[in-house]
Amino acid sequence: MRQVYLDYSATTPVKQEVLEEMLPYFTEKFGNPSSLYGIGLSAKSDLSLARAKVAKLMGADEREIYFTSCGTEADNWAVIGAARAKKAKGNHIITSNVEHHALMHTCEYLEKEGFEVTYLEVDSKGRISLKDLENAITDKTILISIMFANNEIGTIQPVKEIGEIAKKHGVWFHTDAVQALGNVPINVKELGIDMMSVSAHKIYGPKGVGALYIRKGVVIPSFIHGGAQENKRRAGTENLAGIVGFGKAAELAEEKLEEHIKRVSGLRDYFAEQVLARIPDVEINGSMEYRLPGNINFIFNYIEGESLLLLMDAKGIYASTGSACSSASLTPSHVLKALNLPYEKMHSSIRFSIGDFTTREDLDYTIEELVKIVERLRAISPLNRQTMKG
Repeated sequence: MRQVYLDYSATTPVKQEVLEEMLPYFTEKFGNPSSLYGIGLSAKSDLSLARAKVAKLMGADEREIYFTSCGTEADNWAVIGAARAKKAKGNHIITSNVEHHALMHTCEYLEKEGFEVTYLEVDSKGRISLKDLENAITDKTILISIMFANNEIGTIQPVKEIGEIAKKHGVWFHTDAVQALGNVPINVKELGIDMMSVSAHKIYGPKGVGALYIRKGVVIPSFIHGGAQENKRRAGTENLAGIVGFGKAAELAEEKLEEHIKRVSGLRDYFAEQVLARIPDVEINGSMEYRLPGNINFIFNYIEGESLLLLMDAKGIYASTGSACSSASLTPSHVLKALNLPYEKMHSSIRFSIGDFTTREDLDYTIEELVKIVERLRAISPLNRQTMKG
C-alpha cells in the first residue's frame, strides 16, 4: 500500500545529509565541548560552526543563539525569563488566543504568580489586529509574544509591524517561529524581534534540539542552572550530535529556501484547487494570502474529522486534525474556536501539511481516496441527511 505523509507541521523526517553529518558524533567525535583537550576543543569548534549556521538562517549573530532541548523549552525560557527580568517595571504580557500550548500554558502559569496576560483575539483568518495590540499596551507591559505562523491553520502574523509597535513602546517582542523557520524568509534584525524560539525537527533535523535567539542587549535569567554551557546562560552538556544536525538542516534550508517555498506552495495550491473542485461543501481555514507554503486546513462539512483521519490512515495517508501536541485531546482546537467556527465545523477540520518529500503523485493518490472517503462518510452522516432534508 502506498504511504503518503502529509503532516510535516507535526514533524519532518531527518534528511540523509543531516543524518550523515550527525553520525560521527555518536562514535568518533564524542568529545565534551567543555573539555580542554583535543577532542573536546574539536567538539567546541563544531558546536560553534553549527551555531553560526542556525544564526545565518535567521539573520542573527551566532553569539545570539542559545541551544535548548526543543521549541517548548525556548518558549518557556523567553516568556518566564522576560517576566523575571522585567518584574520591577511591570507585570503585563500580551499574547494571542491562537498561540501554541507551549506559550499559552506558560502564560497561564505566570498568571498564577500574579502576572496579567492579555490574549488578543484574531479575525476570521487567524490574524491579530495591530490596532488592538497597540491599544492593549499599558505602562506595565513588559512583553509581547505573538507566534510568527500558526501551527494549525498556517496563518502568518504581521511580524514586522508587531516589532515596530513593540520598539515604539519600549516593550520586548518574542515570537514562536517553530513553524516559520525554513519555510519563510526571516531576518530578526529587520523584523525587530528581540527573542525567537525555533526547533530542529520542523526543518528536517533531529528531535530533541531547539534554540532561542536572544538579541544582544536583552538580558534574561537562566532557565536551567548548573554549569557554564551556552555562554553561562543555559546549563547542561550540549546535545552535540543533535546540534550538529540542526546546523546542517539550517544550512540546507538557507541554501534552498526560495526553491522550497516555490515548490511546496505550488503543490499546496494544486492540492487545494483539486480538493475544492472535486469535493463539494469544503472550506479552507485560515488566510491564503498570509500562509505558510506547505499548510492547508480544510473543513469537510457534514463529517467528523477523526473518522476521516482513521479511514485515510487505513489507506496509508497521514494528516492531522490539529496540533500534534494536543492530538490526544478530544476537545475542539482552541485555534479553531478562536476563529468562531461552529462546533460541527471545528470537528470537521483536517490539516494537511506538505514538505520536501511530497510529490504530485502523492497528492493525486490522496485526492482520489479523499473523494471516496468523504462520499462514504457523508452517506452515513446524520448531519448530512438532516441538511439534505432541509
